[in-house]
Amino acid sequence: MFSLTLTLDPHGRTPMYEQLYSAIAGAIREGALGHGEKLPSKRELCARLGISRATVETAYELLTAEGYVESRPRSGFYAADYVAPELSAGQEQASPVSPGEAGRSRRASEESSSPGAPSLLSTSAVDVSVFPYASWAKLYKEVVYNSPELLQRGDPRGEALLREALAALLSEYRGVRCGPDQIVVGSGLETLLGQLFPLFGPEAVCAMEDPGYPAVEHSLQAWGRKPRWIPMDEAGMDAEALEASGASVAYLTPSHQFPLGITMPASRRSRLLRWAVARRGWIIEDDYDSEFRYGGRPISSMQGMDRHGRVIYVGTFSRSLAPAIRLAYMVLPPALLEPWQLLYGGRQPTVSRYEQTVMARFLAEGFYARYIRRVGKLYADRRALLLEALEAIPGLELSGTEGGIHFLLKLPRLSEGELLARAARAGLPLRGLSEFCRQTLPPPSTLVLGYGGLPTELARSAAARLAAAWADTNT
Repeated sequence: MFSLTLTLDPHGRTPMYEQLYSAIAGAIREGALGHGEKLPSKRELCARLGISRATVETAYELLTAEGYVESRPRSGFYAADYVAPELSAGQEQASPVSPGEAGRSRRASEESSSPGAPSLLSTSAVDVSVFPYASWAKLYKEVVYNSPELLQRGDPRGEALLREALAALLSEYRGVRCGPDQIVVGSGLETLLGQLFPLFGPEAVCAMEDPGYPAVEHSLQAWGRKPRWIPMDEAGMDAEALEASGASVAYLTPSHQFPLGITMPASRRSRLLRWAVARRGWIIEDDYDSEFRYGGRPISSMQGMDRHGRVIYVGTFSRSLAPAIRLAYMVLPPALLEPWQLLYGGRQPTVSRYEQTVMARFLAEGFYARYIRRVGKLYADRRALLLEALEAIPGLELSGTEGGIHFLLKLPRLSEGELLARAARAGLPLRGLSEFCRQTLPPPSTLVLGYGGLPTELARSAAARLAAAWADTNT
């Protein structure tokens, strides 16, 4: 049994729950608490240490979330076999910030520290706890047993049933105007971009948002091109800078720009559409995070506003459903259908025909719409709880909170590097805005926080840990 003789300092700078958390985590790391050994009950700790139940509950929540402790229903808490690795000294040190450099090493440390499992506040994490596993499995079983023809070669554009379901979904929820023949299905956004970029011709120059989504830059580099970086303003991609850039293709995330969280207003969308027509150029509209809005009705897609066939609409299910569902789609304007067919019409589809058919039924039979409503409410409640808790941090500024599952936070009294280092030491690695900037100088002291993978019950404790980590030690 864990010793109950530890001493907590109620007047110290470190919160009581963090002192208790550190004491128990240290005991597990040092072997004083062996694997499977039972911890004191919450009531017992409260009585022996003279602390509140909320203090004990918060400490136990953190220990459980980080893998130090496991909870057994109707039995109690036990020391777990898995112990989270210690941060290296290099990770604890703050580093100077410059556009495009400061974040890369931090991103690598975040991703390598727990392979396959993003951190609680990662921008790539989503909540799969309410995924309709039973419905998905039932559909999959029915498709596998009843559709032997799916073992044959399929349409390289994707299954007709899926493209029809996608056309109906996009028309109803995003105002996209297209027929099934314009849709191409692929195994992830990168796969589709790899097919799309060559359609623009050898002289095409692609403009990208700065700061922006790094995976798109990688796809562009694989095509052998360097992007033209266009700064952002309060409405999205700077129209004047785009017009002066010489680019003929613009990649945009207008619904909830990553990472700034800007929703592009209709006036800016109209101006960029006029640019595409005058330039005889193209707009790639990545409808990133459009499924999740928390205030007012979302603006319809740019593709739905386009009357000249200059917008390519792209989307994916890896964000709304689960990262492992590598199924994305793009809607080609009529002028690009024949060039795509000439280049790729003889190839095999890049997504299993079985998975495509399951997804088609998942959409057509209403499972997807019901799931989005359910998980959307989950994210909305979590967002509200987290924002309320974060507002207690003195001087903290929040932005980009109106949609999606990430937002920005800024704390001017500390540098970006110091904010990151302190959060990492508290076991909550974050990403700095500078990581996503290439030529634009990032606003100081600004981080990107994702909450898709943060359990709702840990929202308040996560905010409290950040508050403690970022407390002004000079006051």
